[in-house]
Amino acid sequence: MDVTLTRGMGGRRTRRFRLIVALAIGGLLTTVSVAAGPVEAAYAVDYPTWDEVKQARNNEAAAKAEVERIRGLLTQLKADAESKLAIANEANAKYMQADEDFQAANLDYETKREKAEKARAAAAESKKNAGQFAAQLSRIGGSDLTANLFANGDDADDVLSQMSRAIRLTEQTDGIYAKAVQDQNTAKSLTDQAQVAKDKREQLRAEAEAAYLDAQGKADAAQQALAAEQDHAAELEAQLAALIDTRKSLDASYAEYLTTLKPPGGGATTSPGAISASGWTWPTTGRITSQYGTRVHPISGKVSTHWGTDIAGGCGVPIYAAHAGTVGLIAWGGGYGNYIRLDHGGGISTQYAHIVHGGMRVSIGQAVSPGQLIAITGTTGNSTGCHLHYEVRINGATTDPIPFMRSQGVSF
Repeated sequence: MDVTLTRGMGGRRTRRFRLIVALAIGGLLTTVSVAAGPVEAAYAVDYPTWDEVKQARNNEAAAKAEVERIRGLLTQLKADAESKLAIANEANAKYMQADEDFQAANLDYETKREKAEKARAAAAESKKNAGQFAAQLSRIGGSDLTANLFANGDDADDVLSQMSRAIRLTEQTDGIYAKAVQDQNTAKSLTDQAQVAKDKREQLRAEAEAAYLDAQGKADAAQQALAAEQDHAAELEAQLAALIDTRKSLDASYAEYLTTLKPPGGGATTSPGAISASGWTWPTTGRITSQYGTRVHPISGKVSTHWGTDIAGGCGVPIYAAHAGTVGLIAWGGGYGNYIRLDHGGGISTQYAHIVHGGMRVSIGQAVSPGQLIAITGTTGNSTGCHLHYEVRINGATTDPIPFMRSQGVSF
């Protein structure tokens, strides 16, 4: 048969599959260094068609020129993808640091807010006590006791008793008043400190969100570069082989290339767990090995805050979207290893960390449904064994996933 395919056909059939694989292994390229910097396309790339390869095979000089052209395109595609991936990884590292600063500031604000609330409650109680003592002092005569002593000679003993009691109450009132003033000052100081902490938190929240959007944009650029490479690399390699090894017919070379386009099948694509009435489901199977909150870090041995819940079900276990949403970010996040962030709307997002290399099953910008397969568990990043680190965030701030999921009708 005659091969008359136009450029770019075939590769697009498995673009998403190849892109997902490429993104999944992207974390391995965190130290890529491209001396010339990012490769920016100044014009639309002109990829060879199989017809052009066929014509070049009939002329030695044309074949040589086509070989050099294809090799140059492969080099350009690889360099562009690696460069943009390195830029994306750098942006993600900045986002991770900004997010860590924000989470710490949020914890500091919540701590100071709770202290300020307790101090205000104590100040209100002290003020109430002072008022009660003042009222009691007023009832027994207050400043008129001396006049009463001279006006009521027959009841002098009773008046003197009242005066003695008034003196004692006055002394107590002085102490209670002083405590009320001190408690009020303490409450004001702690409230001011909480406000300063809140202002700092909001500033860092904005910085973290800006860093996230920057990381998202650069991850998307890397995704597009990887997509371009994955769209064309296999076909270019096949065309190159057809030009170098002329013993094989062009039809056979093309047929061999087509066999590389079939993605592997099999495996569950939806969660076996129930989806609640509110549209939420548990993201994987296994036992909880570490709760949200303060803990001794299993690697550093230091006391730190654990921002999520660890679920250990073994290696290669499916990870599912906990709720409908959009894939906001796929990245290599240092301690997180390979991770995915899903944005669900309304300020709510979830994160899934320590995904195995090659374990991504979605791409940036993709819409997902609750219970949809998104990744496979692994032990990338700061991890002591295969598990899922699962986070829930509200307006960027982490919250304990267990009570949150319960509030959505999902129990573990």
